[in-house]
Amino acid sequence: MERGRLIHLRSGVPGDDDEGRPAAVAGATVTLGSSSATSSSGGLATVCAGLLALLVLVSLGGCGLGAGASPGQVAVTVTSEFGQRQLPGPAALKVVGQETVMSLLERNYTVSTRYGGKFVQSIGGLSGGSEGGQPVDWFYYVNGVEAPKGAAATNVNPGDQIWWDHHDWSQTESVPAVVGSFPEPFLRGYGGQRYPVAVVCSSVTSGPCKKVLSRLRELGVPAAVAAAGSGGEPDVLRVLVGPFRRIANDSTVATIAKGPAASGVYVTFSDHGTTMALLHADGRSVPAASDEVGLLAATREAEDAPVWVVTGTTEAGVAHAAEAFDELDLRDHFAVAAGPAGVLPLPVPGR
Repeated sequence: MERGRLIHLRSGVPGDDDEGRPAAVAGATVTLGSSSATSSSGGLATVCAGLLALLVLVSLGGCGLGAGASPGQVAVTVTSEFGQRQLPGPAALKVVGQETVMSLLERNYTVSTRYGGKFVQSIGGLSGGSEGGQPVDWFYYVNGVEAPKGAAATNVNPGDQIWWDHHDWSQTESVPAVVGSFPEPFLRGYGGQRYPVAVVCSSVTSGPCKKVLSRLRELGVPAAVAAAGSGGEPDVLRVLVGPFRRIANDSTVATIAKGPAASGVYVTFSDHGTTMALLHADGRSVPAASDEVGLLAATREAEDAPVWVVTGTTEAGVAHAAEAFDELDLRDHFAVAAGPAGVLPLPVPGR
């Protein structure tokens, strides 16, 4: 999150240099030859080797390299309006050395910063501030998880899917987890650590439960399956599948009923989970078109692993949500409502 009042949580921390980036050649090592310069020309050879080393260090500094090899299979997505509009990016992503999220962004996009370079003000000319009377700013996610540290302090790991989005934060200061980087975080986890996965179902023999489990296993994710109510460990990525009234006894899932301020998910449920309302970014609500509309969303409490939900007010809604549990339907969406007519991104688009 690149916003003034809480910005220190998202895009810069003490220990970065004055520009909000790690030292350019921290940890760089140059090994010089040591054996052959033993004749009368040895002093000259040593001086030349020293000059060569200096030139290498200067070259590295000019390129802004960090120590270590470049992380592979990295992707960066930059969007606005909760993923509704994609900003143009480079034809090929440039990754050099051990990048941070900030250095990678600056290497590939036109970025302006504030507060000594530690915080993003604009990307591609789109700035934080206010639009239509609502506050807007830049937020970023790694593998579908809102980063707990600033962009300049977060290293890029192999396979990371980094997503910057510019959006209205009038209803919530934090969206802890999103579904739009699927199949992450199931494949590679987050923060460089892969986590165990469990599919927790109100009925382990139901079609939606089997569908979600099958999709994960097709991706090579060794997911376990368990019945709802069996509890869960904070370091296990869980997907809860079933009607909301039957999975809402889970404390993390229960926050979704209260709307985005509690969970980051732009829906609300009635007390007994029998009705669901979909929300615009400014908090205006729209009743679900029918009880066959389901919800596929993610949230997170504190530093626990994210919890995904495949749910709805009826079994039919749950079935539609399970059908949307794939990359095509989820790509670049914070959450989705799924029904007979397809998927609707959440928050509901438009003002």
